[in-house]
Amino acid sequence: MEGHKLTVRAVERALDILLAFSEAKELSLTEIAKRVSLNKSTVHRLLNTLEEKGFVMRDSVTEKYRLGYSVWELAGNLTLPHDPAVLFLPEMERLRDLLDETVSLYVRDGKHRVRVQAVESQQTIRRVAPIGVRLPLSVGASSKVLVAYADPETRAEILADPDWPPQVDKHAYVRQLEAIRARGYATSVEEREAGTAAVAARSSADRRLAAALSVSGPASRLTLEKMQEIAPHVIEAAKRMGRLVP
Repeated sequence: MEGHKLTVRAVERALDILLAFSEAKELSLTEIAKRVSLNKSTVHRLLNTLEEKGFVMRDSVTEKYRLGYSVWELAGNLTLPHDPAVLFLPEMERLRDLLDETVSLYVRDGKHRVRVQAVESQQTIRRVAPIGVRLPLSVGASSKVLVAYADPETRAEILADPDWPPQVDKHAYVRQLEAIRARGYATSVEEREAGTAAVAARSSADRRLAAALSVSGPASRLTLEKMQEIAPHVIEAAKRMGRLVP
């Protein structure tokens, strides 16, 4: 049993190391150890194994690590029924061309939302949206859409999360969820990142494919008035996406 526990712990630690790269393309040994709360000697041993298997690679000049080709090989075989990253891409590009702002698609994964697809604006100043990034459900237009349209049990579980940030007023948040369900879209201005704003709508009513369609950009362009103006376009695009789900 003790050997089994040690093996499981090693696997968990290795996975934590890989997940550390969800927020950074390159990390040093020290940075990784800090992010996963382990000593450097333990992290170094795990990195050596991950490197041998091709899941990370080390730059011989900077000595920093990045994800290896084995990750991409696995991702190439990732298939989901009616994969939204592929299914909704043409509609997302159409919306981007219409509004000339960055369009993203998010799905909920536990206590986070994950950006599974994005098409960026062609404007010089634009919202850069890396695919695969994990973000909290407590802030952001897409987060509020995903929580607003979740089933009551899931919504209650999310709101009862002990890691809920204390600076986010739950009562105000719940009132926002009610308003979102009434009007069909959510907005956010500098909730998660300074200088950015977003408007989002539910892209499918099918619980098998609960996703949020978001248009984001600089807050100087996406004012509340502007987001109210373009919201019908976002809602309509989201509805068309919903009709694509068999």
